[in-house]
Amino acid sequence: MVAIEQAVAAPFATRQLADMGARVIKIERPDGGDFARGYDASVNGLSSFFVWLNRGKESVAVDLKAPGAARILDALLARADVFVQNLAPGAAERLGLGAAELRARYPALIACSVTGYGDGGPYGQKKAYDLLVQAESGLPAITGDAEPAKVGISICDIAAGMYAFSSILLALFARTSGGAGASLSVSLFDALAEWMSAPAYATLGTGREPPRTGLAHNTIYPYGAFRCGDGGRVMLAVQNDREWAALCAGVLGRPELARDPRFATNVARNAHRSEIDALIEAAFAGRTRDEAGALLERNGIASSRANSVAEFLEHPQLRERGRWSEVDTPAGRTASLLPPFSGLGTPAMGPVPALGEHTARVFEEFGLREPA
Repeated sequence: MVAIEQAVAAPFATRQLADMGARVIKIERPDGGDFARGYDASVNGLSSFFVWLNRGKESVAVDLKAPGAARILDALLARADVFVQNLAPGAAERLGLGAAELRARYPALIACSVTGYGDGGPYGQKKAYDLLVQAESGLPAITGDAEPAKVGISICDIAAGMYAFSSILLALFARTSGGAGASLSVSLFDALAEWMSAPAYATLGTGREPPRTGLAHNTIYPYGAFRCGDGGRVMLAVQNDREWAALCAGVLGRPELARDPRFATNVARNAHRSEIDALIEAAFAGRTRDEAGALLERNGIASSRANSVAEFLEHPQLRERGRWSEVDTPAGRTASLLPPFSGLGTPAMGPVPALGEHTARVFEEFGLREPA
């Protein structure tokens, strides 16, 4: 696989494939490389984003505008199964790497473009980054409390990266029977548009946009965070009337509330959130977060802790199931979570490359010289 990629979306897709054992040759600019290398210096001086997204890849530094670059790319792509790029709008075509041209030259190649807003349309040539696409999708409008808030991770990039990953796998499978490659295109905006379907349908159906509800669900209640006597917060989720009845009887000590018309259905509970908040927080006022969680568990109510990132790092579910591993980086070994999948053997999880670390070796393997 050859990848001309940067930032998050395309690198996230190719890292999944690298973890599964694919060889990923990552083409980077000699003058700084993938700009995600400079996002921060959190991991022993390296970018947390780059360390997360680029383990197991080979970094080859090439100036794509140099006269000899086309010859280098041709040699690599002629032997590749997959090509992934997320260059700025129009850049791939200017370099002779547009989908139509690539498929004409390499009929068996699976070429995947990751774009901001998709091909064509009034936004087709618009630059796009995660936060900007979040805003265009309406996601912040339903996130936060009094004010809109972005999601705290690169959710548009991750969504597009996962769709790119899955579409590449599907194209590889399809190629086993027909032998032909594919031209794939995935956009950040389309990926988030799919994930925004539930609030979109709700708005279409009612004419009202879902409210921002912070750590509470905007259509299911009670489903969110509730404060306990020690100042901690416990999350609980009531999904149906049966669970509401269990909460009333076993946690609130008020079984008759299950039949109260104000609370008997989810629609009714949504209309009386403040009364439910007061009932639940009164029940938790004399309990710590852990005690409230144990009470919910005993009564069959789904619950969790409202953890900080530091608490997540120490999570017993990760520790006891051996979900932590280590990878090598140019700055030494660092902790790394295993890939989410299992059952396919030991994940590859190779080292994080230094910029241009594999240039000489790859050029020698393919009989190439540095471009003039």
